Amino acid sequence: MTNLDLWPIGNCQVSALIDRSGRFVWGCVPRVDGDPLFSALVGGEEPDGGYWDIALEGVVSVEQHYLRNTPILVSRHTDAAGNAIEVTDFCPRFQRLGRVYRPVSFARIVKPVAGSPRIRVKLRPTCGWGKGCKTRIGGSNHLRYLVEPMTLRLTTTAPVGMVEEERVFRIEKPLHFFLGPDESFSGDVAETVDDMLLNSIAEWQHWVRGLNIPLEWQEVVIRSAITLKLCQHEETGAIVAALTTSIPEHAGSQRNWDYRYCWIRDAYYTVQALNRLGALDVLETYLGYLRNIVDDARAEPRGGHIQPLYGVLGEPTLVEREAPDLAGYRGMGPVRVGNQAYEQVQHDAYGQIVLSNVQAFFDQRLYRIASVEDFESLERVGERAWQYHDSPDAGLWELRTRQSVHTYSVAMCWAACDRLANAAHVLGLEERRDFWQNRADTIRTTIFDKAWRAKTDRFSATFSGDDLDASLLQLLEMRFLAPDDPRFVSTLKAVEAGLRRGSTMLRYDTEDDFGLPETAFNFCTFWLIEALHITGRTDEARALFDEMLTRRTAAGLLSEDIDPVTGELWGNYPQTYSLVGMINCAVLLSKPWSSIR
Repeated sequence: MTNLDLWPIGNCQVSALIDRSGRFVWGCVPRVDGDPLFSALVGGEEPDGGYWDIALEGVVSVEQHYLRNTPILVSRHTDAAGNAIEVTDFCPRFQRLGRVYRPVSFARIVKPVAGSPRIRVKLRPTCGWGKGCKTRIGGSNHLRYLVEPMTLRLTTTAPVGMVEEERVFRIEKPLHFFLGPDESFSGDVAETVDDMLLNSIAEWQHWVRGLNIPLEWQEVVIRSAITLKLCQHEETGAIVAALTTSIPEHAGSQRNWDYRYCWIRDAYYTVQALNRLGALDVLETYLGYLRNIVDDARAEPRGGHIQPLYGVLGEPTLVEREAPDLAGYRGMGPVRVGNQAYEQVQHDAYGQIVLSNVQAFFDQRLYRIASVEDFESLERVGERAWQYHDSPDAGLWELRTRQSVHTYSVAMCWAACDRLANAAHVLGLEERRDFWQNRADTIRTTIFDKAWRAKTDRFSATFSGDDLDASLLQLLEMRFLAPDDPRFVSTLKAVEAGLRRGSTMLRYDTEDDFGLPETAFNFCTFWLIEALHITGRTDEARALFDEMLTRRTAAGLLSEDIDPVTGELWGNYPQTYSLVGMINCAVLLSKPWSSIR
């Protein structure tokens, strides 16, 4: 049965998900939010297309692992007689001619490693969201696939006729497959692909070597960091929320959303986590993306309005539609393309833009230190935060049918003003510092007046009700409340009592646009772990973190949601929120390096 036990590969331009049998079942071109060339993941129970399978005849087992500190996957296929092959899958990414080479391409190297193995290659791409692709033999060693908006070419050292007709044949030497732009190879195919592999290994291992990782849970942190890097569209700096679309939040829920876009909120949490590891390249390129977003928002008729999400090139319009030719994950449609949330109002985005940018005023390691001009640009974002801080919005959970004044959104607007005051101070602009600090203090007072509920001894998630929401735990992370503040301690107690389900946390426990939620939200569980630790319950936090790590896929990753009863993963995958949670908790809970030195 289709599940989310999948291995991502990628190069920050394209990516693919590979299942436990070694098949490519998801991957879009020419970028992460494009048309799925491999769509089997959302093609129903037994789709006849949308995958790339290199299968050993009579296979009985497939063992998989990543090459150390890379997103390069090795799958060893073995049959009952002991015949075996090894398949190495990757998307090339390395420095070449002074820039990063990251083509729209997927490479596979197949080696015989035992006996006399026989294989069958099935490359069945889809075009136009689930429709078949036209193919024709282009020559003695390649096939061409007519894909919109680009034609792809499979160049291979395998017998092309056998590949096209999906015939079984014996493999007696390494075979190389390169699916990429419709361009001929000028050199030896095998040597070129082998060199791409070696260079890609070196590039990723060099990147990991620069990470400032904790002593404990190193493999967890490294794998999460690599996968977060794969979620960045490196050309622009945009960071997508996940690599997939339309994986339901739970069975038959209709909560099938397209996450292949850049949410300002999700990207903020991503760069925050990677900053803790010293991965400044992700921050710097993302800040470039944000500067363009802010500039574009100044134009009429936007008037400074910041959307919750944008396309990876900064596209503001992401019209949501359904793809009728795809049956959905396990047949649980619809498959959605685009996301209507781009039309929503979510005021927390103003805070996240300022919070993402403020490090650039302080960090001398950056190539580009933020200037007074950058500060003045951010002040326009702060003005929006101030103007709308106590206005209703859809909230961070993007409710589609109702709005409220959400405490989380107001607190993020407070953070925008508070951090602008910090930036003004470091720039020596004391008058602007006082200006923004006064605004921050006013919003802070408003939150205490409007969100605190003396009767229930807790903060409410909205100004109008007495609602429990896991986002209240973020009042600690934002530094709005101190860990020993009795108001936070009592709110934590209430949130845990109301929303914790065993070792998982719900976002909320009230009906939304689709009824009551049935699955827990993994990021919220990590918020709980952080709060437990910071309020002195470290043993409980470590135990809960260790339990959450047992929920990961074989690749060491998590999706968005989890069934509190069965432990099954649901929601889009791999989810940046969940990866961020693993990094943050590992950094927070780990013993210091000084303990072993």
